[in-house]
Amino acid sequence: MSPPSSLPTTGDVAGAVARFFHGGAGPSHSSISRVLVEAGYSDDYEARADVQGPNKESRVLRAFSAARAEPARARKLVDGLLSSLRLAGLVGAGAEGEDVDRLRRALGGAGWYLSDDGHLRAFAGVDIDTGGREALDEQLDRLRRSTADPGLLIGTAKDLLEAVAKFVLEESGWPTTARMDFGQVWHLARERLGVLPEQVDPDLPGAAAIKAIHQSTWRIAEQVNSLRNLQGTGHGRTLPTGISEELALLVVREAGSVAEYMLSLLERSKGSA
Repeated sequence: MSPPSSLPTTGDVAGAVARFFHGGAGPSHSSISRVLVEAGYSDDYEARADVQGPNKESRVLRAFSAARAEPARARKLVDGLLSSLRLAGLVGAGAEGEDVDRLRRALGGAGWYLSDDGHLRAFAGVDIDTGGREALDEQLDRLRRSTADPGLLIGTAKDLLEAVAKFVLEESGWPTTARMDFGQVWHLARERLGVLPEQVDPDLPGAAAIKAIHQSTWRIAEQVNSLRNLQGTGHGRTLPTGISEELALLVVREAGSVAEYMLSLLERSKGSA
């Protein structure tokens, strides 16, 4: 799956994280120093009674600046700072407030999000290799409660649909290959679950309607993929003027319903529904 389009070190993210340390609030100087050293961005801070050194907020902002200049360890820096905020009870475990909301918005604008337990997660892309069904369910839930960025919404909806189709195939004993495109993966996944229109028993009451509904699962997936390809990948691309936030949210709802339907059929096929 594709990674987010930017590192979680944008100016907005830096400002949002640093805000937790404003006016001397938040974790201690020693906690900040530990994170900076472990991430490789040490600022050689030394507390001295006779010298007025940089405040905590400034140190965090400078660390983010260093991470943007040398991004190889940027993720470790952000993870470390979030860990210090979690230990202080400022994020995760039901923590709310202006600072948390600001951080969520800033991360969403960069293609990331703050999980409910206060960890950093990539918004676009689903790691089914390590997360399996749980990762898909988490992404589906997150997508439905997501940022208002239309480009990011549509990109993530496409990533979710692709991940669901691949998951169906892998769980059905049909591993995917790198040569298989979006359409091929989706056709095979639908075939495995009996969702192709030609697989509907014509003698069933309402067969024509069922066929049309099953065909719509592909039409939704196809058009989400087309929108994503039209606009490139991920956050920050310009959408056509007709793609409003409201339409992007409609795309998300439809994609989410299709994803949930496919996963439910998979469970039923495995006898676990």
